[in-house]
Amino acid sequence: MSALSSALAYRRLLESDATLRMLRADNLAVMAGTLDAHLGRPGTRMNTEDLHESIDADLEELRDHFDLSLRTAKAYCDDWRRAEILVRRPATGARGETYELSAAGFDAIRMLEQLRTPPQTATESRLVSLAQSVRQLAIDTDPDSSRRLAALRAERDRIDAEIARVRRGDPRSVVLDRRRANERVSDILQQAQGLPADFARVRARFEELNQELRISILAAEESQSQVLDEVFRGVDLIESSDEGRTFSAFSALVRDPEQSTAFDDDIAAILDRDFSATLSLVTRRSLRTLMRQMKDGSHEVSDILTEFARGLRRYVHSHEFQRDRVMRTLIQEGLAAAAPVSQELKPYDEIGIDLELSSVSLGSVGEVILHDPEEFNAGAELGEATDSEVDFAALIAVARESEIDFAELTENINSVVTSTREASVAEVLDRFPATQGLASVVGLLSLASTYGHVDDDNREILTWTGVDGTSRTAAILRHYFTEGITL
Repeated sequence: MSALSSALAYRRLLESDATLRMLRADNLAVMAGTLDAHLGRPGTRMNTEDLHESIDADLEELRDHFDLSLRTAKAYCDDWRRAEILVRRPATGARGETYELSAAGFDAIRMLEQLRTPPQTATESRLVSLAQSVRQLAIDTDPDSSRRLAALRAERDRIDAEIARVRRGDPRSVVLDRRRANERVSDILQQAQGLPADFARVRARFEELNQELRISILAAEESQSQVLDEVFRGVDLIESSDEGRTFSAFSALVRDPEQSTAFDDDIAAILDRDFSATLSLVTRRSLRTLMRQMKDGSHEVSDILTEFARGLRRYVHSHEFQRDRVMRTLIQEGLAAAAPVSQELKPYDEIGIDLELSSVSLGSVGEVILHDPEEFNAGAELGEATDSEVDFAALIAVARESEIDFAELTENINSVVTSTREASVAEVLDRFPATQGLASVVGLLSLASTYGHVDDDNREILTWTGVDGTSRTAAILRHYFTEGITL
């Protein structure tokens, strides 16, 4: 492959691969840290609201160390879902939706973990394992039976010789030392790290295959659809695909009671060895739960496979595909008719036809507002008013009730002051009673504060009659005028 073709292939991979898209993200550290903490374990699935709440709590701490915006966890999760790092599905056990990591998310986090703690690959145990795998593959694929028998006899002789050395107590048959045993454990766990991503990838592939089969049923004529014929004959097209057969073989091996029991016994035996005491707690737990993780992942993907197979059979046997074919034909005809019209009309132009929606809009019961007829009761019907005479004096009285008549008060003050050297508010009220009740008293005090004086050492009693005819008194500091007022 030339440099140009290789570069173009890598560029296409950079643009389309979700794993690389995550590794190029600006907030990679935050994304990987939060998603690994909440969804990094195999088979982990969280309700969307619970994940939003958990990541919001993480963001409160992360903002002290990272340059993050004020975006919420929901906004981040929406971005990560569009980047194909998160997968959102309907919850099976309850209402709502769940989030889980996609295969790309598992792969990216595993790459980051390997960069943070690089595994030692050039080990003796890995070379031995590689050589054994190569030799076994060479034996199993050899079409020449004589060479295959020779290889099997040689392998049997090697095993017999090893058995004899063990029986003799030959020092060459000693057990693995602690360092080599730890390397073998690391190799096993590194191979197991890819299982969650593989399960997610297989599940996504089954979803694509189910969609492709349904599209092929709709696209082909009923008499020419090979998919329809095979489904009617009871063929499970998803399970019989290459991906389905590969997974079925894996699932059958994991679910085999004898195989799984032997696997668990071997794990228990390894954990009882002396060298396992040096293993970390995480490593021991990973070894102990390895078979359980494989069973859970296999069981989940098997359920999806069964669900898709049943759904496809039900879709075909119930003849729902015929209805969808008619709908597809009508839509295609509509699009074909709309293509030339789109050159003349905009989508929002009036065309003189009203279409009713085939479904009602859904809403909460709390949004419903009950109709209360009393809220729309306008009372008795208003009658037509008759002509009447207006009392001008009554109009003046109404006006006087709404404002203080300072002109009258000023005239009263000037009249009293011209006859005496000074006059207090009480003396003015004695000569000219309060025609506006309390309003006249307030007006006199206001004018005394502005144009008169206040005697802080003496008090006086004010007496007046309110507009309701009731006599009232008040004890206040003495306010007095020494000269006339001009407003």
